[in-house]
Amino acid sequence: MKKSVVCVFSFLVALIFINYSQAAARYSGDIGTAVSYIKYEEPDFMKNEGIMYGLNGSYAYYNKKLMLKAEGLFSSGEVDYTSTSTGSMDGLSDVMLEGRGLLGLVTPAKNKFKFTPYTGAAYRYLYDDARGTTTTGHRGYERESNYFYSPVGIDMEAALNETWSVGSIIEYDIFWRGWQISHLSDVSLGYNDLENTQRNGYGVRASARFVKKGLKTDLIIEPFIRYWNIGDSDKTAITYSGVIVDVGYEPHNKTTEYGVNIKIGF
Repeated sequence: MKKSVVCVFSFLVALIFINYSQAAARYSGDIGTAVSYIKYEEPDFMKNEGIMYGLNGSYAYYNKKLMLKAEGLFSSGEVDYTSTSTGSMDGLSDVMLEGRGLLGLVTPAKNKFKFTPYTGAAYRYLYDDARGTTTTGHRGYERESNYFYSPVGIDMEAALNETWSVGSIIEYDIFWRGWQISHLSDVSLGYNDLENTQRNGYGVRASARFVKKGLKTDLIIEPFIRYWNIGDSDKTAITYSGVIVDVGYEPHNKTTEYGVNIKIGF
């Protein structure tokens, strides 16, 4: 599945660059804020859920054939931890960073409707500070999540009149590799910190976009949903004072996030 998708979009990339030299260029960008609800869960064991607040922006180059876009996201918030076996703990700090580079094929507009298929490369980082003690006396620790993936999607837009336009994005995220770092030394200095490799999974995201055009800037309102489904990681030895005492891994997990971006386009 992954190989076939990569082959198709490699052909798309080649086709784009064949036409690269044609037509005049234009540039556009946006910047704004976001609020979202996020839920991370390891089925039948635990979940983290809470509200995130963020900043995001993008900058893009277009000509009649080509789109090149850079996107960035920063968000932070507090989540509550609940587990069926280790109790609960509220007010954990989470921080998320994401960077994406996209390459798309701009199609001719027909009847004020256009769509842009795209692909690219992206990196997602999530820091979860779970240090503290749960309601059942278990010690928590810091966790770092790193995802490398390729978005494959379609951006669609239709002009309603001279002032308003609507659009949507549908995207599948090819998960290439992930690294999960668990700071077990926060529990006790004798433990080693684990680094587990994640090899299987996928992501899906979608959004709607409502744009009110102005003389110099546009108002953009964009509800969105993002979903990740990641399989069990590789296993790594857990040691205490250098002696192997167990093995650890990042179990199968799901992340669902939905919210709204409010941005200014320029």
